[in-house]
Amino acid sequence: MGTKAKQQPAAPAPQDELVSIVIPVHNAEKYLRRTVESVLAQSYKNFELLLVEDASTDGSAALMKELAAEDTRIRTLVNEGKHGAANARNAGIDTAKGRYLAFLDADDLWLEEKLKRTLRFMKKQDASFVFTSYEFGDENAKGTGKVVHAPSSLDYAHALSRTVIFTSTVLLDLKKLGRRIVHMPDVESEDTACWWQILRSGVTARGLDARLVVYRRPAHSLSSNKFKAVQRIWRLYRKQEKLNPFRSFFYLCGWAWRASVRRM
Repeated sequence: MGTKAKQQPAAPAPQDELVSIVIPVHNAEKYLRRTVESVLAQSYKNFELLLVEDASTDGSAALMKELAAEDTRIRTLVNEGKHGAANARNAGIDTAKGRYLAFLDADDLWLEEKLKRTLRFMKKQDASFVFTSYEFGDENAKGTGKVVHAPSSLDYAHALSRTVIFTSTVLLDLKKLGRRIVHMPDVESEDTACWWQILRSGVTARGLDARLVVYRRPAHSLSSNKFKAVQRIWRLYRKQEKLNPFRSFFYLCGWAWRASVRRM
């Protein structure tokens, strides 16, 4: 059986139009190939895909090498030293060559127009931070019909009470934002903490209300544990954002209500 020839981008393009996509990989062998295939199927072809291995104990590392051998746009990295999603994503950010930065979790899926539409939307809005709507999927990433719609805009004050920005939907302009502010803090819910630190600087995120991502939610995923989720968001308010107990409780109530509605 012959080996697969490496696929090539349709045509070379300037780095200023390159999108760097960062996927942290930790014991994701079961899902990774399908996730990567959803990236390779994008209608927008000028991207690099950074797979960051993060202390996996399954066959993820071997699969990453296999995938990289199939397409020259895929690069593999190893998250040395301190592990975890934040550090893995930051390792990807530090080596990214593109002007634009996107994140994708190793078990989620993109629809084929995701990059094309978010990049076009970003330019139209003259924005540095955009995100989209997404659909919850089951264990097999089959859409459940429950869609979380992106608001047209989101500033810091409103973001504190609604964690509507999902990591796999985000696109950032590194030329406008710089790398330092998009580095994720090494805390639980590091992605939410990152969005808040960007918005806290005065940036307004722009939302594209288009279902372009499927968020796979296994029955026993971390995000499905509601009590732990409340603890994480409370710690973010108190320790990361340094809000007093009254303000923290105020925002927590808003967050809990919207989170409940979102999952109904």
